[in-house]
Amino acid sequence: PCYPGSELGIVSDDVFAWEEYPLSVAVIGAGYIAVEMAGLIHGLGVQTDLFVRGNRPLRSFDTYIVDALMEEMQRTNLPLHTGKTPVSLEKTDDGQIQINFADGSNHIAQKVLWAIGRKPNIDKLNLKATSVQLTSSGHISVNEYQETAVPGIYALGDVTGEKELTPVAIKAGRLLAERLFNNKPTAKMDYTTIPTVVFSHPAIGTVGLTEDEAITQYGQDNVKVYTSAFTSMYTALENNRQMAKFKLVTVGENEKVVGLHGIGYGVDEMIQGFSVAIKMGATKEEFDAVVAIHPTGSEEFVTMR
Repeated sequence: PCYPGSELGIVSDDVFAWEEYPLSVAVIGAGYIAVEMAGLIHGLGVQTDLFVRGNRPLRSFDTYIVDALMEEMQRTNLPLHTGKTPVSLEKTDDGQIQINFADGSNHIAQKVLWAIGRKPNIDKLNLKATSVQLTSSGHISVNEYQETAVPGIYALGDVTGEKELTPVAIKAGRLLAERLFNNKPTAKMDYTTIPTVVFSHPAIGTVGLTEDEAITQYGQDNVKVYTSAFTSMYTALENNRQMAKFKLVTVGENEKVVGLHGIGYGVDEMIQGFSVAIKMGATKEEFDAVVAIHPTGSEEFVTMR
C-alpha cells in the first residue's frame, strides 16, 4: 500500500518466517487472507485485532454467514474494528508500530500485517511493447476464452482479476490446454458456480449466489431462502460450543438451488460435494429427497424446512 510508513508492515508470507510469536498483531484487510490470518494468529494465543474499512469483512459473502462469523469473533475475543481506513504507520519509542486512521484514531501493535490484496505481478512482462490491454484495476483484460487483444497471447489466473483462487487458475489453464491442443474449441471456464472456502475459525464454505445477488438477478418475489442454526455436534459436549449456520438460496416455482452457504465445523469438507448438485441445477425438492446422514452437519442441507 502507498501509505507513509507502510514498509513497517508485513504480508502473510512473512508470518511463516517468524521464529517467535509477537505480543500483538494488527491485521488490516477484509478479505480471505485477512480473516484467515487473523484467526490463525489469534488461535496461537497472540493478541490480534482485525481492522476493516467497511462495516464488515468478506463483503462479497452472504450476510447471514458473515454475521455469524462476526458473532464468533466477538465470542472468542478477537476484536473486529470497522470503519477503519489507515493513513500512515510510524514507529513508537519502544519499537512498536502505531497505525493512524482517517478518523483520527490510532492503534499500537508489535506487528502490522497488510492483507488488503495484491496487484498483478506483470511489471516485468513489458506489455507496453504489445497491444495487450489492461483493465482499470491493472489486470490483464481477457475474454471468456482467456484470449487477450493479441492473437496467440493468453492470460489466466489472478492476473486477469477473476476469482483469485489457485484452483480457479489451474482449471482455467487446463481448459485453455483443452482448447488449444485437444480439439475442444468451446471449452471455457464457468465462473458462476465456483465453490470456495474461507479457512476462518470456524470455516466458511459457499457456492453460487448470495441472497442479495439472487434478488438482484431474479427479483425479490422469485427468491426463497432456507436457513438452519445449530450447535456443532463436534463441540456439543464442550464448554466452548461452536455455532453452525447454513443457508440455501432458491429461485423460481421449482425452487432451483442457486446458492449454498455454511459456516461451522467441517463445512470446508462438505462444500465440494454439494457444489456438484448446484452445478447440475438441483432443486430444493431433490435436496429433500436425499436421506440424511446422522449425526453430521451436512444433513442440515437436506433437512431444511
